[in-house]
Amino acid sequence: MEKMKKKTVEKKVEKKVEAKPAETSINQSLSTRGRIFEGTVTRKFPKRIAIEFERTLFIKKYERFAKKKTRIHARLPDQMADQIQIGDLVQVQECRPLSKIIHAVVIKKIKSVEEKEQ
Repeated sequence: MEKMKKKTVEKKVEKKVEAKPAETSINQSLSTRGRIFEGTVTRKFPKRIAIEFERTLFIKKYERFAKKKTRIHARLPDQMADQIQIGDLVQVQECRPLSKIIHAVVIKKIKSVEEKEQ
């Protein structure tokens, strides 16, 4: 019986050691997964932004391509709120649903308005 007790104790210790390391990102409590989008900021709110980007869509009937605009609402972290302005090019990634319309979070700022104009 003593041997069996020792084995179970060793297994428990191994499980504790194999814990996942914490992710180092802007949103430590929010895990991101899924697709990554890049777009320009069209509207800015205190906790979220709306980005817009164009995509091409093939219309089978006419055998032509059409441009469509897609709008995505993303959560704006408090650390990045003062850095991002309307017109900036940002990168967002999908995450779990945060509200009725917010399903993405801002990862990083690619270009600012001043850099785009030059």
